[in-house]
Amino acid sequence: MQTSKKYWNYFQFPKIGHALVLSFLVVGVRPASAQQPMAARIEHAVQEPQNWLTYYGNYGAWSYSPLNQVTRENVQQLAPAWVFAAGLSTNQSLRVGLQAAPLVVDGVLYLVGLQNNVYAINAVTGKLLWSYNYPLPDDAVIYGNKGARGLAIGDGLVYMASQDDHLVALDTATGKEVWNTVLDDFVKCRCSITSAPLYVKGKVISGVAGGDGPFRGYINALDGKTGKLLWHFHTVPEPGEPGSETWDGDSWKIGGVATWLQGSYDPELNLVFWGTGNAFPDLRGEKRQGSNLYAASLLALDADTGKMKWFYQETPHDVYDFDSNMEPVLMDLTDHGRPLRVVLHSSKNGYAYLLDRESGKFLKAFPYADTVNWSNGLDKEGKPIEALTPSESTLDRLTCPGPAGGRNFNHSAYSPRTGWWYTSSTELCSHITPPKDPNGNQNVRVGRELNPASPPHISAFDPLTGKRQWEFPTKFFNNASLLATAGDLIFGGDLDGDAFALDARTGKKLWSFNTGARIVGAPVSFSVNGKQFVAIASGGGASIEGQIAMFWPETKDRQPQPAANLFVFALPDRGK
Repeated sequence: MQTSKKYWNYFQFPKIGHALVLSFLVVGVRPASAQQPMAARIEHAVQEPQNWLTYYGNYGAWSYSPLNQVTRENVQQLAPAWVFAAGLSTNQSLRVGLQAAPLVVDGVLYLVGLQNNVYAINAVTGKLLWSYNYPLPDDAVIYGNKGARGLAIGDGLVYMASQDDHLVALDTATGKEVWNTVLDDFVKCRCSITSAPLYVKGKVISGVAGGDGPFRGYINALDGKTGKLLWHFHTVPEPGEPGSETWDGDSWKIGGVATWLQGSYDPELNLVFWGTGNAFPDLRGEKRQGSNLYAASLLALDADTGKMKWFYQETPHDVYDFDSNMEPVLMDLTDHGRPLRVVLHSSKNGYAYLLDRESGKFLKAFPYADTVNWSNGLDKEGKPIEALTPSESTLDRLTCPGPAGGRNFNHSAYSPRTGWWYTSSTELCSHITPPKDPNGNQNVRVGRELNPASPPHISAFDPLTGKRQWEFPTKFFNNASLLATAGDLIFGGDLDGDAFALDARTGKKLWSFNTGARIVGAPVSFSVNGKQFVAIASGGGASIEGQIAMFWPETKDRQPQPAANLFVFALPDRGK
């Protein structure tokens, strides 16, 4: 399979060796790239290593920074440069917790708090430039893992998806609201939007959370300038549509299949890749017999029309709550001299799948969790063999992963320097039993346990072979996302409040700093005037945090308290 020069330039970074890749931004002078449309800038994010223009850093969902001023040799010197407290300036009360990954554009950092308030901050000093206080309704019910994980930015506008199902556009210079589009009635649908939108070709694309209730999931694309709905894709097909035959009777009306994490985008194929969640009810399938498309799947949609080009279902007839919402990572690999254009996609089911991203053809899969026993492996098409059916008779079986998944909303990282994929594994297992009432909305999870054979960990994998390169045990299950850098570092954080850096080639911990609050956010890196910074949110806000003492009783009454602070680190200035 041949690929164009343009395509390879996008997905492969140039060799940088030990050369310092830093910002070209000079105070008072806007870089030439700033004059280009934002979609083109994100497409060629490698040309702007000083910025962090989209949630995962680039359209390929790499969570990788080409900056290398901070290295394995000097990371021990990393220290706080400034801290921003994401409080409120109105009569609203602070909702503690901070999960969001900031965006950084030409020296300005944009951040969203858990209460859907947006801040523009001087990226060098931490000084607040403007804030936007979103009027979240008092009766808003926040589903899932308490959302507000990030923003998108377009041509002069910053986009925020709210937990009461609005998409809001703000002027990047002033923070003034430009448009506000209601996407759903959050009370009726019992749904919310918890993750960052994706800005593609002038469109703002967003998924929705709420698939653990009687709901029918979707993906929307809005016009970035006006907020007008351009296309709408339902993840559960209605009668007469392809895939509708995989749902019994009227079960499709409340089938779930949420789309609660951000997808990725291939500019050459013009395809948006998006993962989908579990079917509803999530642990009981008698009333929804069939494979239940497009639950627990990866979708490839035409960015212009929202029409589906292909799909790949990773857990047919999911009765384990095995969402496949995780980030689709786009890679160009070489197998014995043969170029492969692939998407690596992981599922809560403990497997990572490698697919041809043009056709959706299954290439291979490998377990990223140490123990995966909910089925007897995968067949040559990647489908589960003799999958477990939860019942009263299976209650005594410890099933791995359990409904919490091998991984959840915390995303992975990919480094083009090492060629490795970096991911966490919670190693949480469960004794699974369904509710006695097959029509019940409440699903019973019994006896959730840590994997007795393996602690939670972060691992590096060769994505082509699936071979584990190293494993770093973590004190608790890791809820923070990962960041890879050209300094051969992997940044993350833990529920003890430690921001840390690992050697990307060995997994050895090289640096840590205690922020005083739980970390469940996503680190990013940027530079201004030749100085590299690393930013990570501290404060917590994920629902699973409350279960720490369940697994580690010694932590009771000794856990870090919730907060809402963005820590920004840098090396000391020379001569100091």
